[in-house]
Amino acid sequence: MKYLKDWKVHALCFVMVIVSELIGKHSFSFGPVGFTLFPMLYALIIGIILAQFKLIDREMMTTASPYITISVMYLTAKMASSIGPNLEAVLNAGPALILQEFGNLGTIFLALPIAVCVFKMGRAAVGASFSTSREGSIAIVGNLYGLDSPEGQGVMGAYITGTLLGTIFNGLMAGVLDKTGLFHPYALGMAAGTGSASMMSAALAPVVAAHPEMAGQIEAYAATSQVLTSVDGMYMSLFVAIPVTNWLYRVLKHEKKPAKAAK
Repeated sequence: MKYLKDWKVHALCFVMVIVSELIGKHSFSFGPVGFTLFPMLYALIIGIILAQFKLIDREMMTTASPYITISVMYLTAKMASSIGPNLEAVLNAGPALILQEFGNLGTIFLALPIAVCVFKMGRAAVGASFSTSREGSIAIVGNLYGLDSPEGQGVMGAYITGTLLGTIFNGLMAGVLDKTGLFHPYALGMAAGTGSASMMSAALAPVVAAHPEMAGQIEAYAATSQVLTSVDGMYMSLFVAIPVTNWLYRVLKHEKKPAKAAK
């Protein structure tokens, strides 16, 4: 019976993926502002609908949970394989592109206090707040804490929210920021490279549409930023973001630093 439940989960996932891919990618534009909907979004929405109609029960969710960890192993290998070949691109990109990774630390100081002080979240706030919660973040949290941990639940919740709303939000925000004239189009192109292909595409669309004469340069900055975020973002998360998030979490919760285990 156990293996039968597994096959039900696999078959349902396969059908959801096929339906989502058949729907395909769709772009929407409202003047200078636009965003794109990707198949991942449809798969999440289909899963929510099926759960509401009790076609996916808690037992199936429990059965599917370990497969997320297995998938993350492949994701971790993919992320690691992209680091070595792109080290030269990191060195040649210049300080502006390299140092922009520190901007991702803003999610810690903005999101974590709200999560802990306003919504009274526990350790799930650490997983949700240390980064923009994309694929690389899932791989890191899955390896450090496990995706069944509170931190894993936090990063998965933020990932799903980002998939549902991130492309729309990024597309609208990039268009509005471009209209203010406060940022150079190249800077907006750099900011679009958050480590998510769907969010990058959504943020690029209104900027490129507003500056077609610089489309090639803007896209090049975005692509380079995307590569750098994938490469140095993992090190930034491991050695800076997660330690800082844990420290700030303890401060907000008035907790003491756990003692080191005796050797």
